[in-house]
Amino acid sequence: MNKDTLLRVAAFVTAILFLQTLYFKFTADPESVELFTKLGVEPWGRWATGIIELIASVLIVIRSTSSLGAFIGTGLMTGAIASHLFVIGIDTNGDGGTLFTFAIVAFVCSLLILVNRLDELKILLKLKK
Repeated sequence: MNKDTLLRVAAFVTAILFLQTLYFKFTADPESVELFTKLGVEPWGRWATGIIELIASVLIVIRSTSSLGAFIGTGLMTGAIASHLFVIGIDTNGDGGTLFTFAIVAFVCSLLILVNRLDELKILLKLKK
């Protein structure tokens, strides 16, 4: 598998992981509400996270903006991982750590894209000519 194919797979894996959680965030699923309540940011934090994940999902699968989507995704998943480690726990609602694992996978995929397309992000953000 060549580098570009690997990065495209990473982009789609990240987008799928983000998109599959939106239903739970936007429908006020009781487990999602419980998690964001533990964080002290229910409901606005749940909605904001969902909106940002939706934006990151779209950006990460569009080739010309994938570095920006990966940047946002890396930030989101850093927050998710920290939340699991320090507030809500790794095993949430008896899921065996599934949500935590998804956060790690999305973080690694986003970081892989970000590291490999950092120059593109700098250009996109006008940090480098």
